[in-house]
Order: sequence, then C-alpha cells, then structure tokens
Amino acid sequence: MTEPSFAVLVVAYGAPLSLDEVEPYLLDVRGGRPTPAHVVEEMRARYAAIGGRSPLLGHTREQASALGRRLGDGTPVFVGMRHWRPFIKDVLAEAAARGVRRIVALAMAPHFSRMSIGAYQKKIEEARGPIEVALVSQWFDHPKFLDAVAGRVRQALDRFPAERRDQVTVLFTAHSLPERILKEGDPYPAQLAASVAGVMTRLPTQPHEFAFQSAGQSPEPWLGPDAGQALERLAATGRRDVLICPIGFVADHLEVLYDVDIEFHRRAAELGMRLERTASLNADPTLIGALADLVQHAARERGWHP
Repeated sequence: MTEPSFAVLVVAYGAPLSLDEVEPYLLDVRGGRPTPAHVVEEMRARYAAIGGRSPLLGHTREQASALGRRLGDGTPVFVGMRHWRPFIKDVLAEAAARGVRRIVALAMAPHFSRMSIGAYQKKIEEARGPIEVALVSQWFDHPKFLDAVAGRVRQALDRFPAERRDQVTVLFTAHSLPERILKEGDPYPAQLAASVAGVMTRLPTQPHEFAFQSAGQSPEPWLGPDAGQALERLAATGRRDVLICPIGFVADHLEVLYDVDIEFHRRAAELGMRLERTASLNADPTLIGALADLVQHAARERGWHP
C-alpha cells in the first residue's frame, strides 16, 4: 500500500476528564484569567451531575476512528482539543515528528463563527509548523449531516404516543454567542437557520422552532430566543409535547447532558410538559459519511487526493 499523501486532524472544544481538572480547564478557556470560586464550584457540580467527567474526548476519538475506517486507505486521523488535553499544538507537533506534512483539519462543529471555528483556525495556524493545513471551515448544509439529524428526529418522535406524534414541537437548539457577532456579519445564525430548514425539508409537516441555549455568564447581551423561555412560551400556548434537537452539537457533552437532560427536563416537568431529546450523532454512520466526503473534497481541492 502506498504511503498516505495527507493526514486528518479532528478538532473539538475540549473538556475536563475529572472534577480535579475543572478549574485548570476553565483557566485555559478564560485565557489564563482566574475563575471566580463560585463559578468553579458550580461547574464542578454540573460535571458531577453527569458522572464526574465529560465524555467529549471519548466520542471525538470514536468519530475519528470511524472516519479512518470509512476513508479506508490508511490515512492517519489525529484528535486535538482546543482547550484541554490532547491540545491541538501537541498533536500537531506529534504529527510533524511522524513526518506528516499535509493535514485536512476538520472541526466537530458544522456552523462557522469567528468565535468558534475562527478560534480553531488560529490555534492550528499558530502551531502547524512545517505542516500545510487545509481547514474545513463549515459543513452546515451537507446532505448527509441533514439526513443524520432528520433520522435522529424520527427516532425520537417514536417515543411519543402515535396519536400525538404529529403535534410534537421540535425545538432545535444551538450554543448561544454574544450578540455583537451580528454587527460583525458573522454567518453563524444564518447557517443554523439553513440547517434547520434543510432538516425540515425531510420532515415537512412537523411543528418546529429554533432557540439558543447555554449562554455565557458575561453581562453583555447574548443571542436569543433562549430555549428555556421558548419552553415557557410553548407551555403557555398549550403545547405539552416537545422534542429538543441540539442541532449545533454533534456529540454528547456538558451542554447536552446537563443543560438539556437535567435543566430543561426539570423546567419542562415544572411546566407540565413532556420533553424528549434526540440522541446525539456521536459516531452515527451517516455523519461519518459526511465527514469522509468533506475530508476527501478538501484534499482534492489541494491536489492531495485523486
């Protein structure tokens, strides 16, 4: 077998692997600024509630392994994290030491924002050394991604009684960002809207809405509508069955397992609603097919792949 002409770097946000790692992880997220003690304790409590650690790294490694198998040609697939181990800079150094000179970098976030994908790009550029990097910056409209999300929605709708299924409101959610990105012309909200529209072409009769979740604690305004407030409004209008689809996330992590599965479920119960959530894509084969398409297309554009 001929030597692969490029490698792949799968990148994700990063998360602590134990309660002891929460504080140093937050220190990295905050760019070295100390985190107030009450915030550290609150975050520790949240991670404790989901088992004492985040499963994000494990899921990202499963996605990377599945991607390598799907590519099927021996292409090395590395995993790097933006804010925790294994750090992107360390993984790129390892790749360079192994003789890698070309990498397709793929963020496990379909929607571009300068605050998210732009930050990955900066980390990669700072650390790439002799490696030429082709970054896949967005994939919000890839048909296989949309197919995978629609499939998860259909599976989750089956949990509701058949006679009420067509009245279940699908509430799509994504991580909120500061409102100031709108003034900068950031495409993030428009890409989310396009993803929702793409999924709904596959589920044309299902009621649906979109809202943001997991806004930060800074005093500046964050993008809305807020998902918690959306639940309250739906309850006020008599809607009792809601299915949350966190379309902005492709793997289980704190914002899904705590914010949705604990906080939103608690609020829904208080409102007398039945709330379900779509299963995260994680290493869903259809999603992995989309990732393989993206990698091969990026490599072809650079002339690295036939």
